[in-house]
Amino acid sequence: MLERIHLAIVAEVERRGSLTAAADVLCVTQSALSHSMKKLEQQLGTDIWLREGRNLRLTQAGQYLLAVANRVLPQLALAEERLHQFAQGERGTLRIGMECHPCYQWLLKVVSPYLAGWPDVDVDVKQKFQFGGIGALFGYEIDLLVTPDPLFKPGLRFEPVFDYEQVLVVARHHPLAQAPYATPADMTQETLITYPVAPDRLDIYTEFLQPASMAPKRHKTIEITDIMLQMVASRRGVAALPRWLVQEYAGKFDVVPVRLGPDGIAKQIFLGAREADLDIDYLRDFIELARQPLAAL
Repeated sequence: MLERIHLAIVAEVERRGSLTAAADVLCVTQSALSHSMKKLEQQLGTDIWLREGRNLRLTQAGQYLLAVANRVLPQLALAEERLHQFAQGERGTLRIGMECHPCYQWLLKVVSPYLAGWPDVDVDVKQKFQFGGIGALFGYEIDLLVTPDPLFKPGLRFEPVFDYEQVLVVARHHPLAQAPYATPADMTQETLITYPVAPDRLDIYTEFLQPASMAPKRHKTIEITDIMLQMVASRRGVAALPRWLVQEYAGKFDVVPVRLGPDGIAKQIFLGAREADLDIDYLRDFIELARQPLAAL
């Protein structure tokens, strides 16, 4: 009979690379681990691994079992955590995933009043996921996903919570600083500074440059917003950020926002959650709080 320990063994062997290392992590002897899996193979009538020298290679059945383990084990861990919290009289932890680098500044403004209103709920924020943000929701790694680019899938619901405009950021004395808007052709002589995100997920590429078959002279990535804006203020390049974020940093860095194209690029921040979790009071309240204008937070 397939049990949780079998899933844990398959997952740890794949992660650690050997039965010995997996046994150490799971606090069992290697012989006990090997015996457990051999018994399962006999019951199922199929091999889970094939030995290649000192290495183990998952069979097709083993690959399927690993996929099941990656889905089921996080759900079991979450269920145990929630039940323990209920037993202790606690609400739980709201786990938030981020697919939006500049959204951290916005999130801070929401988290502060949220924690004040829910003193028995903790907040955990993650940015790196094993299978992307959508996979993290389906895999119960996170409870909410913050993203400007939702993927509407059965079982998930994405709700818009904040409207903003994506703009070009230039130094105050840059030639484009006084322009009514920037054109794609303007970018051909510029170094574009962005967060370390693939171009096909950057609005300035997908909604501005690529439709015009244009590209910047150079593309550079920087992870930290303050460094990015310092580079822009020093005329080392231009950046694309939300207008509200540029205005927030205007007193710190000598930069100004410029509209991208005559109509601008309108965007929204979405919060995604599993539909089955939308009745959880502290999760629902976070979504409602996130809808409030920034000035009200």
